Amino acid sequence: MQPPITLREPAWLREFKAFIMRGSVVDLAVGIVIGAAFTTIVTSLVEDLINPVIGLAIGGVDFSNIFVVLSGERQASLEATRQSGAAVLAVGKFLNTIIKFLIVSFAIFWVVRVLSKLRVDKLGAAQAATPPSEVLLTEIRDELRAGRAAAPRPAAPPTALA
Repeated sequence: MQPPITLREPAWLREFKAFIMRGSVVDLAVGIVIGAAFTTIVTSLVEDLINPVIGLAIGGVDFSNIFVVLSGERQASLEATRQSGAAVLAVGKFLNTIIKFLIVSFAIFWVVRVLSKLRVDKLGAAQAATPPSEVLLTEIRDELRAGRAAAPRPAAPPTALA
């Protein structure tokens, strides 16, 4: 009977496993999932709340239906025009995307700002806390100084006058 064939794990596979299991990669994956969910919320915020208010304020304009037909026949809506095979510039959808980007950018700015402030506060508190060994050394130094000050000083040797 022959011994079983042993397969060795390639070095690149070990490196890949180590890379995937690092905390930063897992954090990145979690961030992407949360970002996708956040994008859905922002899309709804822009399309369902902000654009109708802006459209009402400027005269009932629906941003999603602002488009320019380059070639072909214009239909009642952007989707109908695209389905008819016309080439269109979807200006309103582009405006929606810009508004979404600005909202996401603003939210990320505030998150990073708060996290930076928390990190600075945490570092400041860590630096403010003196290590116990340093406190002990300071006490020993102070006692040695106090002991030297209390000890009688030897008399100075007499000097010869010429």
